[in-house]
Amino acid sequence: MKAMILAAGRGERMRPLTDTCPKPLLAVGGKPLIVWHLERLAAAGFVDVIINHAHLGALIEKALGNGQRWRLNIQYSPEPEGALETAGGIAQALPLLGDAPFLVINGDIFCDWNPALAVHALSAEKLAHLVMVPNPPQHPKGDFYLNEGCIKAPVGAGDTPSYTFSGIGIYRPEMFANILHGSRAKLAPLLVAAMATNKISGELHSGTWLDIGTPDRLTAVNELIAKSPHG
Repeated sequence: MKAMILAAGRGERMRPLTDTCPKPLLAVGGKPLIVWHLERLAAAGFVDVIINHAHLGALIEKALGNGQRWRLNIQYSPEPEGALETAGGIAQALPLLGDAPFLVINGDIFCDWNPALAVHALSAEKLAHLVMVPNPPQHPKGDFYLNEGCIKAPVGAGDTPSYTFSGIGIYRPEMFANILHGSRAKLAPLLVAAMATNKISGELHSGTWLDIGTPDRLTAVNELIAKSPHG
């Protein structure tokens, strides 16, 4: 199975830090945030990793190279300034991802979910499998319902979804087949449409998960790592 790390975001809420440094290269526990993902992928047995980028993408390629130091084969999927949104970025990378299901990880999260679980997570009749997490303080209303391994979208204004999408998912390429190469497209509408036909499964991860979207959360994750016995 191949993996893709989404690293094309501008990181507006992280400015001014991201004016000169792409968000995936911000230091977390003494090393770039994206390196935590690469190390976990390598430890889980992954070899082929695709990374998309837009803002200051050349710095990401310079910092990570071909991935040999982690025993990985890294390929890059450059996007225009402003990026292509999540689904658009994945669709553009499909020639590198191939015809089999693949793992996608948001580059701006810190999570101890084991990527090795991805290999057997997606059943034959599903288009995607999402890793969900308890709703964090900054997103108390959550995203979707998770019930007995099936994920559903809210259907009414008063609905309170049970969990938040972690930014980690396993997808079949056909999920993105109708997106034109190089076009912008959001992931959520694709997921909601597939949920309507019971094509999305999911699991709950109750371990460590942080969305590193603001300077305060960057500080919080560094403090968490500093307090960890493995930090």
